[in-house]
Amino acid sequence: MIFLNATLLALSCALPQENMDIKLTPERVEQFSLLALKAVQTAYPNKPGHVLSNEKDLLTPAQRHPVFWGAFDWHSAVHSHWLLVRLLKLYPKNKVANDVRSYLNEAFKKDKLIAEANYFDLTFTKSFERMYGWAWLLKLAQELDNFQDSDAKRWRIFLRPLEQKIVSLTKAYLPKLSHPIRSGVHPDTGFALAFILDYAKQINDSELIEMINNKARDFYLKDKEYPMNYEPSGEDFFSSGLNEADLMRRVLDKNDFEKWFESFLPNITTTTNNMMIPVAVKDISDGKLVHLAGLNLSRAWALSGISSVLHEKDPRRTVMEQKAEAHLKAGLEYVFSGDFMGEHWLASFAIYHITKAGINSL
Repeated sequence: MIFLNATLLALSCALPQENMDIKLTPERVEQFSLLALKAVQTAYPNKPGHVLSNEKDLLTPAQRHPVFWGAFDWHSAVHSHWLLVRLLKLYPKNKVANDVRSYLNEAFKKDKLIAEANYFDLTFTKSFERMYGWAWLLKLAQELDNFQDSDAKRWRIFLRPLEQKIVSLTKAYLPKLSHPIRSGVHPDTGFALAFILDYAKQINDSELIEMINNKARDFYLKDKEYPMNYEPSGEDFFSSGLNEADLMRRVLDKNDFEKWFESFLPNITTTTNNMMIPVAVKDISDGKLVHLAGLNLSRAWALSGISSVLHEKDPRRTVMEQKAEAHLKAGLEYVFSGDFMGEHWLASFAIYHITKAGINSL
């Protein structure tokens, strides 16, 4: 196991807020990488999410999950590993790239990832992390799939049993899901389908692509006049409405999407629309209230994704891009807060948007 020394840990939390900007300088890449490295190697506090089958079923996080045991919960551990892979791929010569690579070589071992896959064969684990954690796991697989690096190619092979398990669970679950889950937190269907669709396209899984496209059309194609001012709720880290639109811009062709979007979110750029106003966090140490910092960041990536498919002369495009930047800046204020309840997960949301992971396939 690779452990960060005290100097590196201090550096990972030392980002001055007044200097935080959108550009990923080498220093910024280093700081984001170190923050994620710290999170994935922090075992406690921990929220297992495991359903106990008997008294012998009590295990430590690392005993239960040989790879994704840190960062408070399984899904945060998964997307923190995604962050490490993405930054290593985009910035392979960064100052801490070798530390990241060493850690990932230790974490992404064949036997450990097989154990992660086998976990989903236990009695009460078929719905574990459905579908939020599943979506991030497949995002990790997608990131590795086109990473032209000898270590990454090995990690990709070792990840396949877990990846295939999640894909199988997804294909079994979607036909049973009769209604979309509209939520500002983990279960939101629009978020998961968007991420999994990107993965399916990357690996050319035609069955999964068709399944998601059909499900998205069944769930959302007739939606109109989404109640924008009902958002946000006090613990949201997603806008379910923007997630839905960010999914549909992947499903529909450009012309059909613009017509659907006009009907679904009419007057979205109105200045009084709550969906366009960044939100503040009152208590960064409260694990639920700090969700709002993530809401700023996920709104940013959704607004950018949606605007990317609008006509270049569409006036909504400019406004939405400006609002995405405002949300990003508001969210970044909390990424390096010094409190673990935000620091174990917000960096992944920020990097997803800043590196345009939902728009550009690298």
